[in-house]
Amino acid sequence: MCEQLGEEPDPEKMPIQDNVFPYEVQLSISLFELMPDNWDGMSGSYMGKDWSVLSELFDAYKVENRQIIIFFLKNIEVIKVNIINEEVKKKQKATSKSTSSDEVYPVNKR
Repeated sequence: MCEQLGEEPDPEKMPIQDNVFPYEVQLSISLFELMPDNWDGMSGSYMGKDWSVLSELFDAYKVENRQIIIFFLKNIEVIKVNIINEEVKKKQKATSKSTSSDEVYPVNKR
């Protein structure tokens, strides 16, 4: 993309690659992506991951140091929950603004 724009790549603006993290963090990221999501049906809020499958994932991937993986998974989940719920709030605000009563049913102001 930088080449198309005629710019030099800026390492400060590049996203971090997974391979710069220790193995445990890389494994945690992979397992996190495999865990199913939980959403609140009424509010549309993201509730986090479904942790009930974690034991099976640990067995399938032969994870030995489970405590450290759980530590990283929980930290990843906290970050992800905050990001997703902020996005949901922004979308809800945008939707509520576009469907406000003044716009749907204009009132003649005299």
